[in-house]
Amino acid sequence: MRHNGLTIATIEERIGRSAFHRLFRPEVLALDNDRMTLALRVHWRPDFERQPGTGQWHGGILAALVDIAGCYGLMLVAGGQLLTLNFSTDFLRLAATDHLVARAAVRRAGRSVGFVEVEIEDAGGAIVATGRACYAIRPDIPQT
Repeated sequence: MRHNGLTIATIEERIGRSAFHRLFRPEVLALDNDRMTLALRVHWRPDFERQPGTGQWHGGILAALVDIAGCYGLMLVAGGQLLTLNFSTDFLRLAATDHLVARAAVRRAGRSVGFVEVEIEDAGGAIVATGRACYAIRPDIPQT
C-alpha cells in the first residue's frame, strides 16, 4: 500500500490543530509508514483520574486514545478527511501509571473505509486496553 510519507513533526502539527486532541498533549513516539504503525504517549494528569484519590485513568480517556491513535495512524496511508464511523474499546485492567502508550496498526485501508487496531500499554508495558476503529475516508475533502 502506498503511504503519504508523513513525519513525526507532521503528525504532531496535525494533532495540534484540534483543541480536543491538545487536551491529551500526545507525543508521537514512533511511526512507520511502510508498516502503517504509529505510537503515541500521553502523560498522566489529575484531570484524567477515574475517581478522586485512586490514581487510575478514566476509561473515557483510554477510549479517546483508541480513536485518536487510530485516526492519526490511518492518516499515514489515507488520502482525504477521516471521519470516525465506529470504534470499540476493551478494558483489560485498571491503568494506574504515569503515562500510557497507544500503538495503532492499520489493518486495511481502502478508497472509502479504513480499519485500525490499537493497543494501549502502561509504563511497564502491560496492555491495559485494546480497541478497533473504523473510519470513512473522504478523498473529496482534503486533510487538515
